[in-house]
Amino acid sequence: MVVDPEHAAVNGRDRSPRPLASHREVADELRSRIRSGQLRAGQRMPTQAKLADEFGVERGAVRQALRILQSEQLLVNFSKGSPATVADDLGRALTGPGAPPQPTTVALGARITEAFAAPHVEIDALCLTSISLTLAMGEPLRQIHAERIKPARIDVRVLLPSSDIPLAFPTPVDASADGGIGDDRLQRNWLANRNAQGQVLRHNLFALRATHGIEVNVTFRALPFTPPVKLYLLNGSEALFAYYTLAKREEEIDHVHLEMYDVQGTQSMLFPFMQGAGLRDTTFVEQSHLWFNALWETISSELLLTS
Repeated sequence: MVVDPEHAAVNGRDRSPRPLASHREVADELRSRIRSGQLRAGQRMPTQAKLADEFGVERGAVRQALRILQSEQLLVNFSKGSPATVADDLGRALTGPGAPPQPTTVALGARITEAFAAPHVEIDALCLTSISLTLAMGEPLRQIHAERIKPARIDVRVLLPSSDIPLAFPTPVDASADGGIGDDRLQRNWLANRNAQGQVLRHNLFALRATHGIEVNVTFRALPFTPPVKLYLLNGSEALFAYYTLAKREEEIDHVHLEMYDVQGTQSMLFPFMQGAGLRDTTFVEQSHLWFNALWETISSELLLTS
């Protein structure tokens, strides 16, 4: 095991303890080590005494931290007297229902891949562009072509902002600086990305008709507003929700350097909810479906992905 020098005390090296304020911070640090692979699946954790010494806390705080990780299915065989073990099935523990939020690039692919194990795959998505969804389709498509899985039917519905509205974001930091020209450049750039990603998604899925005889339906509709959140609904039983968080950034578009407020949707933190995982999760999934269907059937309009 390769250990960062910062964490060397866990392996018995002579380091001063790095004090942390609470058991939750201990849990956050250990969770980070599990996610990064410093603590591997199936590996025994350091003893509670070693962890308490490293973090400068009482053993009671360590036990509380380990219980948190056990509740998240990251640890197994946890007891008061012996070290716990990192769970073997980390993929589901890190990205499945009940897991802590993860960036879209980490969580969405694993959940989409699991959804494709069903005979009838149903995916609804509301987003700014479909780039995250297109990227997440890569692994299940590879598994289909490798004949590891073969759903009989795939239905995908995607809600995207209309090209007929002024976008709330991306938007220039100073829209008045160039008489609105920057706004037009950003709108055209976003529209090109929206259409290109949607076309790739549709092409990749429709190709399964010819190669594997799978029934595929992919439909896009346009929203009359810029969504401040993204939502993915999988097989009628799971919802993945994330906020689009605005930040200032710079980019060169059409040979012009633009300063803008924009979002990086692939890094948005996805919160997973699963029907049957408790009243809160079940209600959120049901209400998310009602919300998506209401938008789809009322104020959305036909969307043509032109080149």
